[in-house]
Amino acid sequence: MNREKALEILNEYTKNPALVRHGLCAEAGMRHYAKLGGADVEQWGMAGLLHDFDYERWPEPPDHTREGAKILREAGFDEEIVGAVLSHVPWNQDEYPRDRPIRKTLFAVDELCGFVYAAALMRPERLGGMKPKSIVKKMKQKAFAAAVSREDIHEGAELLGIPLAEHIGNCIEALQAVAKELDLIPPEA
Repeated sequence: MNREKALEILNEYTKNPALVRHGLCAEAGMRHYAKLGGADVEQWGMAGLLHDFDYERWPEPPDHTREGAKILREAGFDEEIVGAVLSHVPWNQDEYPRDRPIRKTLFAVDELCGFVYAAALMRPERLGGMKPKSIVKKMKQKAFAAAVSREDIHEGAELLGIPLAEHIGNCIEALQAVAKELDLIPPEA
């Protein structure tokens, strides 16, 4: 499997542009961490890209991820990718615990990359010059991106064994690398 096939599946099952962007954000975070850790960048990227591809059709637990896993297996995706997708939600933890680097990282980037994206949209310079401390400050504003679990963001950094500020910095850097694809290039003055 390759990114082209993963994008095809994402776009077949996901019509909401915000959910597609969320997949692209998670993919960027996964690719960044794979490079940092010397892991398979393509495999990790596909896990991020596809982690929520089934959400529109099956938003309720436990169907979300489990129905998608069936589709990914039928399409021939690597079991490491399927296991990572299954592991990012709480209802699959008994069978698919976050006990491997790919699984820990997917959980860690899922909420945070979406939060960083939302924060970037509020800034005229978008991701340009964004610092971890500005994200930490935004996290304290309960009304901002209220659906994003701050607890999951903290837990993600703990799973990775790095300080929260470092994790935030990594996710900012990851999104900066794909800012154009995410439509996060600042408008011309």
